[in-house]
Amino acid sequence: MKFWQNVSWIETDQLIEVAKFAEHVGFEGVMDGDHVAFPEPLRSPYPYTPDGKPPMNSNWNYPDNFACASAICAVTTKLRYATDIFVLPARNPLMVAKAAGTVAILGNHRFILGIAAGWMKDEFDLSGVDFATRGKRMDEMIELMRKLWMGGPVEHHGTFFDIPSLNMEPSPRRLVPIYAGGASKPALRRAATLCDGWLNAGNTPDELLGLMAELRRMRKEAGREHLPFESIVALTTPPSLDDFKRAEDAGVDGILAYPPTFTLGHTSTLDQKKQVMEQYAENFIRKMG
Repeated sequence: MKFWQNVSWIETDQLIEVAKFAEHVGFEGVMDGDHVAFPEPLRSPYPYTPDGKPPMNSNWNYPDNFACASAICAVTTKLRYATDIFVLPARNPLMVAKAAGTVAILGNHRFILGIAAGWMKDEFDLSGVDFATRGKRMDEMIELMRKLWMGGPVEHHGTFFDIPSLNMEPSPRRLVPIYAGGASKPALRRAATLCDGWLNAGNTPDELLGLMAELRRMRKEAGREHLPFESIVALTTPPSLDDFKRAEDAGVDGILAYPPTFTLGHTSTLDQKKQVMEQYAENFIRKMG
């Protein structure tokens, strides 16, 4: 089992040192959240809470993922970085492909593009992008970006994007891993049929067993069960070796540790964050890693 540290919302000026320490104590990688902007007031209901209110506030930190990934990969040697989760369909695919491909090269291919359709219609409105077609647009974006990452003259003529022949360099000449996030039927199918891995939004161990079984069924149905695939999950229950072992038996590859914002509060010192990560490493990484 591999362990990842969620670094979403932490003080941006602590991010580099937190990542370096995460590598030091044995974490496989770090994950960071994404929103371009957080409207105030927010009109869109949050789909993962009963009352529709998100757990984060509009003034919480969302630094640019690609800048963070480049900086973190520059000061670490093995630590991986994943977006958790990048709102892909609200963006321009050429710009995302350019940024992700460059980060992949600079970071020696330690970058993972974790994507999801997004829930905040306000954000799409600000970007001038249709919210209703975001899922189908995202599927086409995956196809287009993979063409661009392989280099050479590329053209694409699809439903949402019509791209004439062009070159985009530097290209990584290998595909940037794309992991789909979410536990809805469309999200699971996207992960199973189009992507290289799966990220969840948080589930109980019992829920996770069913989701992993469904992913396996979908991948087999699509004839993709032989391809590399990684599942990295967050559990909504308190950290437990027994639950982590159950997840491992179900086929989970990685566990995501709670962000410091959840364990220490919205603000905390770097030393406090290091203490929590060291304790987590002692209790779980060194016993299961």
